[in-house]
Amino acid sequence: QVQLVESGGGLVQPRGSLRLSCAASGNIFSINAMGWYRQAPGQARVLVGSITTGGSTNYADSVKGRFTVSRDNAKNTVYLQMNSLKPEDTAVYYCYAEILRWNYWGQGTQVTVSS
Repeated sequence: QVQLVESGGGLVQPRGSLRLSCAASGNIFSINAMGWYRQAPGQARVLVGSITTGGSTNYADSVKGRFTVSRDNAKNTVYLQMNSLKPEDTAVYYCYAEILRWNYWGQGTQVTVSS
């Protein structure tokens, strides 16, 4: 069994910053990619950004230059630094970890960008 626990969501004003964290625990043999998706009300879940074990990153066009995904392999933890937040970034953010070709998911954390 693998568990992913997220933290760091909340309410922030436009142009503000937030940092999300996601720690994986349990029967972890080898984590490949980790990253973040988000889902706004009435919309599909979409990729925000991902990072491989070696540190290669991939981002959605809508967040490039504003969001940064990083990870601490020793702690099995992935982070999402979000800067210059916009109202359209409002969504539930889900972390994931790819283990043996299977994606495990966190419970989701709400991020609301509003004045």
